[in-house]
Amino acid sequence: MGETLENHAARVIQSLRPGVPADAALREYLAGSRSLGAVGKRSVSRAVFAYFRWLNWLDPAQSLQRQVVGALGLQGRFDRDPSCIKVAALAARAVPSWLAGEMDVPAGLLRRLQQAPALWIRAKAGTAGELAASLGSCEEPALPASLPAPAGLSALRYRGTADLHKAPGFQAGAFEIQDLASQLVGHACAAQPGETWWDACAGEGGKALHLSDLMRNKGLIWATDRSVRRLSLLRRRAARAGMFNYRAAVWTGAAPAPFRAKCDGVLVDAPCSGVGTWQRNPHARWTTTPEDVAELASVQAGLLGRAAQSVKTGGRLVYSVCTLTRSETAAVADGFDAAHSDFEPSAIAIAGGQPRITLLPQDVDANGMFIAAWRRVR
Repeated sequence: MGETLENHAARVIQSLRPGVPADAALREYLAGSRSLGAVGKRSVSRAVFAYFRWLNWLDPAQSLQRQVVGALGLQGRFDRDPSCIKVAALAARAVPSWLAGEMDVPAGLLRRLQQAPALWIRAKAGTAGELAASLGSCEEPALPASLPAPAGLSALRYRGTADLHKAPGFQAGAFEIQDLASQLVGHACAAQPGETWWDACAGEGGKALHLSDLMRNKGLIWATDRSVRRLSLLRRRAARAGMFNYRAAVWTGAAPAPFRAKCDGVLVDAPCSGVGTWQRNPHARWTTTPEDVAELASVQAGLLGRAAQSVKTGGRLVYSVCTLTRSETAAVADGFDAAHSDFEPSAIAIAGGQPRITLLPQDVDANGMFIAAWRRVR
């Protein structure tokens, strides 16, 4: 007899250790569990994440297996009727107590955090309709009236059950798996073909690939990160996507850019506490601390200030973080305004012309995201 779902989930939870998030532990465990199959792996992932969403409703005296079963039961009840859990209970148990001191936590956000996240993909520019027909089970975004859809948005929500990493279109570079909020960051940059852009904290390259697509593979993108491993993954993704207008380099953020050219635009998608991803990564709710937020806010301010040196006069600077805390969003932007009279706030098209926008999970059915933009005036 095969292992039960709760046993698999319990083993993943037991494998967690400091510095290893649940999603990383899941990837490692599932990579060694080939007998599970795609459906089984999704079920184990769902069980692990349900455990962390409903952690404070569970009895720690019970076995992990029984707690997982209880969490899945709560998830099922909530999915059928979100009103079955009172907002006061969600505020007290679904998020850490320190969060209320950093941000507003409305009922809509609390309820959204307890749901499974949407799966978003980004088609190559101009191919969303063709891709949707090929994959099936795809929907276009339903953005609120306050958030006008940018021209050329190629986001699709995938509701199917296929392993997209094995889909022919994915291997051929026809699409990327990328959250809708991250795609909106790309559109907020408003990068144009032939320009020079710097994606300063490029990670594995999701936003750099999107910028390249928006620029029609013309011009130049500098993609930097402090991690050599992440840059190697960026190169692999770029090759699959047919992205050729980039150069990758290590940048720790402690010095000016690793190149001399001035840029038409710089994107600082800074490391952050990730509060905006807590629907997707519920384990992080219980490992992130106020001290982390304060430390990251200092890092973000430093990265933004140093990256700004590479923006040419008339050029654009965009700051984004997938978090919602005041310390990492408005406070960082306010600090930059106060320290840099050579920059002025710049309109963001998706924000109705305002220079800042906060994307909330309950509004966009995606990660929470803060975006601010400036233009260098001298």
